[in-house]
Amino acid sequence: MSMAATRDTLATASQARLTWLRFRRHRLAMVGLTVTILLYAIALFAEFVAPFNPDDSNARLVFHPPQTIHFLDRTPDGLRFHPYVNAFLLKRDPVTLAAAYVPDANRKVYLRFFASGEPYLMWGFIPGRIHLVGPEHKEDTVFLLGADRQGRDVLSRIIFGSRASLSIGLLGVSISLLLGITFGGLSGYYGGRTDWAVQRVIEFILSLPTIPIWLALAAVLPKDWPPMATYFTITLIISLIGWTELARVVRGRFLSLRSESFVTAAWLDGCSQPRIIFRHMLPSLTSHIIAAVTLAIPQMILAETALSFLGLGLQPPAISWGALLKEAQNVQSIAQAPWLLLPGAAVAITVLALNFLGDGLRDAADPHAH
Repeated sequence: MSMAATRDTLATASQARLTWLRFRRHRLAMVGLTVTILLYAIALFAEFVAPFNPDDSNARLVFHPPQTIHFLDRTPDGLRFHPYVNAFLLKRDPVTLAAAYVPDANRKVYLRFFASGEPYLMWGFIPGRIHLVGPEHKEDTVFLLGADRQGRDVLSRIIFGSRASLSIGLLGVSISLLLGITFGGLSGYYGGRTDWAVQRVIEFILSLPTIPIWLALAAVLPKDWPPMATYFTITLIISLIGWTELARVVRGRFLSLRSESFVTAAWLDGCSQPRIIFRHMLPSLTSHIIAAVTLAIPQMILAETALSFLGLGLQPPAISWGALLKEAQNVQSIAQAPWLLLPGAAVAITVLALNFLGDGLRDAADPHAH
C-alpha cells in the first residue's frame, strides 16, 4: 500500500481503529493481551484444563514432588514422540525414618491429550470426563507441579484457583467502574456543592490505611458463611475502596469536556442532562476508562490474594490463589515443598500481563503519546 493510500486510510479510520493500530505496535501490550486471554480461557474451562479434581486427596502421596515431562520415548524402533513422566517411589531413611521420593526409572506413566478421566460438571451443569492432558490409564496419578500436604494436585488447584481470583478482579472492577463513573461524572458535570461533597468523600476514603481497613471489614464476616457469600462480600469490600481513583479520572475529564463545543451544542439543542452525559460525554472517555479498568484489575487480584493469605478472605473449601498461598505460610512447609509457592508465580504472571496490557491501552488511547 502506498504512503498516500495509507494516509487516506488513517484519515478516515475510526477512533477505535486508530487505537488498535497504535496498540498493535506495543509489543509488551500484545504479549500481555495474549497471556490475559489465555489465563481467562483457563479459568473459564478449568474443569476441562485441570487434569484432576482439585479436592481429591491421597494420604500416601503427601508432598509428592513435581514430575518432569519427557516428550521423547526411547523404543526398540528409535525415539518417538510419546510424553511420559517417571513414577516415584516413597522410601524412608533407615536411620531417621524421613520419607523421600525417588524416581522409578523402570516405570513410566504415559500422558495423552484429551484423556478420559474423572467425570465433572462444566460450569456446574454440563457433564464431561475429557481432560486436556492426563494419564493414559485413569488409575495412574501424575503431579506435574507436585502435591500439597493432603496429597492434592497443585496444578489442578492452581487452575481452579484462577477462576475465583480472576473473576474477583473482573467483578470488583465492574462495581468500582459503576461507582467511579457515577460519582465522578456527577462531580465533574455539576460541580459546586455536588463536586465538593463527592471530593470530600473520596479524600476521606483515600486517607484511610488500605490494608487495616480490609482486615477490619473482612474480620467481621461470619466464619460459618458459605464460600459463595464470602466471595461476593470480599468482592464488595474491595470494590468499595477501589473506585476512588477512577472517579477522580472521570471527574477531571468531565470538567474539561463540559465546556467543549459539542456539549454546548447538545445542550442548546434541548438534550436532557442524562443524554448529554451518557450519549455525548461518556463515549469520549471509553478508551481511558478501558485503560483504567485494565490497570485496576491487578490491584483487585492482589487485594484478594492478600486477604486470603492472611486468613481473612476466601477460606477452604473455596479455592483461590491467596488461599493456596496460605499453605506456604511457614518455613517448614516451604523447605519441604517449595512448589507450594507456585500460586504466587501465577499471581505475578497475571499482574504483569494485565499491567502490560493496561500500559499499552493507555498509550494507544492517548493521542498526545505519539
